[in-house]
Amino acid sequence: MDDMFKISDYLSQKGLDYADVFLQKIDSHTVRLDNGKVEEVKSNHSHGTGVRFFAKGNTVYSSSNGTDLNAVRICLKHCEEKVGKTSKLSFESKNKDLISERIHLKSPDVALLVDLEKKIRSASPSIRQVLINLSVAKNLVKIISSEGRVVNKKRNSSRVYIHVVAEKGGTLYTGIESHAMALDLETFLKKNDLEEMGEKAVKRALLQADAKPCPAGMMQVVLSGKSGGTMIHEAVGHGLEADIIRKDFSVYKDKIGQKVANEQITLVDDPTLPDLYGSYCFDDEGTEASRTILIENGVLKNYLTDVASAIQYDLPRTGNGRRASFRHIPIPRMSNTFIIGNGVYEAEEIIESVKEGLLVMKMGGGEVHPTTGDFVFHVSEGYYVKNGKIQYPVKNAIMTGNGPEVLNKITKIGKDLMFDAGVCGKSGQGVPVTDGQPTVLIEEIIVGGSQS
Repeated sequence: MDDMFKISDYLSQKGLDYADVFLQKIDSHTVRLDNGKVEEVKSNHSHGTGVRFFAKGNTVYSSSNGTDLNAVRICLKHCEEKVGKTSKLSFESKNKDLISERIHLKSPDVALLVDLEKKIRSASPSIRQVLINLSVAKNLVKIISSEGRVVNKKRNSSRVYIHVVAEKGGTLYTGIESHAMALDLETFLKKNDLEEMGEKAVKRALLQADAKPCPAGMMQVVLSGKSGGTMIHEAVGHGLEADIIRKDFSVYKDKIGQKVANEQITLVDDPTLPDLYGSYCFDDEGTEASRTILIENGVLKNYLTDVASAIQYDLPRTGNGRRASFRHIPIPRMSNTFIIGNGVYEAEEIIESVKEGLLVMKMGGGEVHPTTGDFVFHVSEGYYVKNGKIQYPVKNAIMTGNGPEVLNKITKIGKDLMFDAGVCGKSGQGVPVTDGQPTVLIEEIIVGGSQS
């Protein structure tokens, strides 16, 4: 019997609800350029094994370096000791690497970044600092489950981050632009214009220098498609992850089949979309990726699950069991989460309908309380709008509201579905995700600003 299927058969005989072996090899390179100087060139190669036992709502996990049979034996032994089971798995071969393929990953071209930095700096004499970070990675994974699945998957990823600081009147202003995709670096550079990204970062910094204090109060807010769906991810998406539901931390608990949003809203999570940063063919438990409709025409339809939450709460498996590496247990996580752009409005039409309000082009950081859905978000690029016309850029704008309430206050949806990539942190694990939305009009929300 092949060693992989022998492991699978062995796991199935342990009397557990579920068990799996996760083997991973990953190579990555990072280059960081600060003011034209190479500050860091970092390469990392890691390979390891994680074994999980799940039974009666409890998880036991062990990890070890290496992707060979000995690493599997070590992890199995640790898990068996923790659950009080003693048995021995024997292999026909003494030891071998279960991921035999080698990774060949080229480091990014430093000269490319040096040239990019010069072009960004030449855009304005006000620029004081340019920081560029470019990272690439290749990931090989093998998953062996107690249900008889043996899954192999490969994943490339590339990410660039540009940070520009401009000075005006003795005050420093920051502009940031970043992007990431599940592509090798060569293909990523063909699909993305780094110079254009640098121009956006410069524009954002200079706009802040010329921005006026943001008015405050209850007002209309237009979330541009370019704002990237950050609010939807944070204020709504996390509350639909099954482990948050399980812990009674979500405002969406026990609301399947209930109206939770304006009937125009359909929210989906879809890791099958090609090349997006949150995309994958199988999740980190070997469940095939699929499109999950979370909210359909305003009605809550599904939660996002991993194997453990699906078993424990008799929910469908959505293929959202994800982990940062072999050292971590999988938990329910978003992938590519977005409001469908099924509206009838052009973005310009939505802006023209605003009597007085805020146009948000880029979101900053924020905080969300998943139990209530209450949130606070900073706006890194915003504009004051009056009588349908953009008046001026604003600074220090803050949006305060409640996720479910905002979903019910969206009155116009555009056609221009757009995406923004990032790394989502949860339970000490960061995983690649993409958020998206069309331009939408929120009829009223509290905007905090520096203008009293």
